Amino acid sequence: MSELNPPRKIVVGVSGGIAAYKACHVIRDLKEAGDDVRVVPTPNALNFVGAVTFEALSGHRVSTSVFDAVDEVQHVRIGQEAQALVIAPATADVIARLAAGRADDLLTSTVLVATCPIVVAPAMHTEMWLNAATRANVATLRERGMIVMEPAHGRLTGKDTGPGRLPEPNQIADLVRLALDGHAPRFDWSGTKVLITAGGTQEALDPVRFLGNRSSGRQGYALAEVAVQRGAEVTIVAGATDKLPVPSGATVIKVVSTRDMADAVARLAPESDVIVMAAAVADFRPATQAGSKLKKGADDQSLARIELIENPDILATTVQRRRDGQIPAGTVIVGFAAETGDATHSALEHAQAKLQRKGCDLMMANEVGEGKVFGEARNRGWLLGADGSVTEVSDASKLAVAAHILEAVDGVGLPN
Repeated sequence: MSELNPPRKIVVGVSGGIAAYKACHVIRDLKEAGDDVRVVPTPNALNFVGAVTFEALSGHRVSTSVFDAVDEVQHVRIGQEAQALVIAPATADVIARLAAGRADDLLTSTVLVATCPIVVAPAMHTEMWLNAATRANVATLRERGMIVMEPAHGRLTGKDTGPGRLPEPNQIADLVRLALDGHAPRFDWSGTKVLITAGGTQEALDPVRFLGNRSSGRQGYALAEVAVQRGAEVTIVAGATDKLPVPSGATVIKVVSTRDMADAVARLAPESDVIVMAAAVADFRPATQAGSKLKKGADDQSLARIELIENPDILATTVQRRRDGQIPAGTVIVGFAAETGDATHSALEHAQAKLQRKGCDLMMANEVGEGKVFGEARNRGWLLGADGSVTEVSDASKLAVAAHILEAVDGVGLPN
């Protein structure tokens, strides 16, 4: 980082679980972004990953006891200097000790001192995660302002499968950066049902070819990630995506075509409190789909002439269904506009006209093109309100843009 953007001090706490090895990937991710990372493991964590490994990755000495470097008052100084603190993995034992306010090793002492954003990434067996004591401890930490991630659902130690798996290291690192950027998600959407469309749809020409676009699904999945961390019950209707990790706790329904996506949205929308249409749907589809591969130059199946017909407008249809009472009136609907400027109007002007036509509550407008938005890790654009307001969204990670969009949903107002 430059002198204008000095490295940010991040403490990575590691507790004694089998997922401790994944902390190495979290450390590397944060370090490669230019941050100054200090690792504070529990004594048990060193049974899984040695201190030498953590020291090599972070560039700092590693200790576990409050009696190390006493002359530097280390057990206080590390927490005071931290700009963010993340514990990955966080075992049931560490979560219990944090909830009780214990300070019996260097990690818990550091947490008790820290006033910065704290991210806790649990990893444990399903029964431990669902135990009433753990649930109460997690609720206590969230009430105190800590960000406790929902664990992933997947393979655990042995043959067991279920919720309790550590989220992917890049998901953890991204959430830490989100908190550093001032968008630490509050756990305030518990009980809120959020429906998000993501990715691009594909319209088959024949068994081999299709019409599609460059959408990666990253923005939709980022929206789901933030909504999950805010406590919402999230369903993603996903078209083609870049094999993105599923946000912990979210449900993914895979579709292919625009009509498939329209059917899924129609089924799920009446039960949703917030609907975010982040997918890049194909506006047209081939009038006919060939049963075998089209041959170049063949008179009867020419690729040179493809007749197209219009696909259903999912956003406009959903808004109309709300007007007709088929979807609750309080449901918040957010649209997306991927636009380019032309000789008559700018991308922003085209997006403003689209908002008026569609009638949704909010619209995120992007200027797209080669190397812009689609497939990229970052986003920018304008957030448009039904009241005519225009808020510029400056260049940021798609996770930060997602947080900005969902904060705007708060401004519209969620159903009671």
